[in-house]
Amino acid sequence: MKRVRFAARAVALAAVVLVGVGACALEPRRDGSGAGAPAPVIVAETASGASAPPTPEQPTESPSAQPSRTATPKPSPTTTPKPSATPKPSGSTGCPQGEHQRAVETYLTKLGGFGTLTVDGKQSAADCAAIKKFQRRYGISPAAGRAGATTYDVARRLASTDVSRCHAGSGLTFCIDLTRQTVWAMRNGKVVMGPTVTRTGMSGYATPAGTYRVGGRNLKEWSNPYEVWLPYWQQFNGGIGFHETTTYLHNGSIGSHGCVNLLHRDAVRLWELGAIGTRVVVFGHRPGT
Repeated sequence: MKRVRFAARAVALAAVVLVGVGACALEPRRDGSGAGAPAPVIVAETASGASAPPTPEQPTESPSAQPSRTATPKPSPTTTPKPSATPKPSGSTGCPQGEHQRAVETYLTKLGGFGTLTVDGKQSAADCAAIKKFQRRYGISPAAGRAGATTYDVARRLASTDVSRCHAGSGLTFCIDLTRQTVWAMRNGKVVMGPTVTRTGMSGYATPAGTYRVGGRNLKEWSNPYEVWLPYWQQFNGGIGFHETTTYLHNGSIGSHGCVNLLHRDAVRLWELGAIGTRVVVFGHRPGT
């Protein structure tokens, strides 16, 4: 009889232990109340990061470790201070000089708005800053301040654009100079968006000259034949229209299929100005088409 009672007590004790372990494994209630949560079973365990090497914020030895003996400091030998580095000459700009330095200085001075340049064919810190600003504005990569072929070409085209050649008339008019590959906007004979760069139709897809009207607009137009999105789309001649370029604008070896490609900021500005019915004047002839 005693053996039976002892066995029963052992079974009951085992059940209590198992239920306690299972209860500790439960996650807290998600309502945050914690009501009725059983007391955890106290189990000694090793912290997960105990074996990791000490971080810079942790001491490298235990607090109970004996301090090491302080060595008697030895007098440091007198050293002669090193001379400071030789300063760079004032002419050093950290900006490479390109083969079109003087011409770019001339064009940017004519355009204005990019800083003070000295037209002498020599790169200076001011010249470098101005050229970099110009390159960033017109999406020329890399914008390293070097007056190379692309920077020269863009500056020349913009500086030689004659806005009076666009017969804008009254109201708002978008003007496209195919010869110089530039675009601007006029309202009642006054420029409301200065000339900027564009890329029109390549050989076999030349953008036709003429006078048109914006007939359709869409913030994001899908091109069925070429399977590409055309942001800030403004159609003015069949399937031809203005839109943000989907490739590097200054790759002169390619062109559009008749559309007027623009940099992002210029496509946005033209979109903000335009509306259905806006007049579009296209003149000149793109070289090579």
